[in-house]
Amino acid sequence: MMSNSTTYTRNGAAERETFQNFFECWIVDQNQHLHELVSASKEHEQNQIDQEAEQRNLRSLLESVVKHYELYYRAKSRWAKNDVLSMFNPSWTSSLEDAFMWIGGWRPSMAFHLLYSKSGQQFEARLSDLIQGLTTGDLGDLSPTQLEQVNSLQKETIREEKEISEKLAVQQETVADASMVELSHAVTELMREGEVEQVMDEERVDETLAPKEQGLVAILQKADDLRLNTLKKVVFDILSPIQGVYFLIAAAELHLRFHEWGKKRDARHN
Repeated sequence: MMSNSTTYTRNGAAERETFQNFFECWIVDQNQHLHELVSASKEHEQNQIDQEAEQRNLRSLLESVVKHYELYYRAKSRWAKNDVLSMFNPSWTSSLEDAFMWIGGWRPSMAFHLLYSKSGQQFEARLSDLIQGLTTGDLGDLSPTQLEQVNSLQKETIREEKEISEKLAVQQETVADASMVELSHAVTELMREGEVEQVMDEERVDETLAPKEQGLVAILQKADDLRLNTLKKVVFDILSPIQGVYFLIAAAELHLRFHEWGKKRDARHN
């Protein structure tokens, strides 16, 4: 079955719509994927199918869910080229989400905090089995090799985060460069002289701001690439298929509920 967001992006009218429309379709699909992931985890816990068939099914499901994230970032990249500022100040997120946002999205290193949190919960829930030497196969049963891989990827991700943050800081400082100072002074002088028609001509303003916005597009792309690559490395390179399912369940639950809570708080406060 074709998803809402896939149908939406293939529609010829999609480019004329807003990213908010796309996001609303995408998040409906994410909720559907969450149900599929939970169903797969329950089948695993009940040993309803043979192991070989289960592994195939889980890998197929993981690929489908990750492709859904890829769809999101492809669409975001396309829209950002036309309106990058909306990606830094999105109308489709809540004030709560905005407060914890890093360059237009979630901070990549949060993936590791999520993994450790869920791993700790599952470890405690099945501690008696682990003490008896029984393997649970979930995130509470990460091997020493997996923990080492997680630690290595976390360090690499944090380093890349810092590099991108530094690039953003440099780009933000261009707001006070010579071209901006000169333009703001020139426009202010025209306003003092009452030449409103010339002030209303925004062509020069757009020309001056264009390279600054283009710089933001490049930085946003780097940030989104890091987000997606981190997710894929955790799911496909480090975790087993069933562990990947548990991780993506936790990620979807956190995103959907955080979005929901934020929207409700905004509605209440407004």
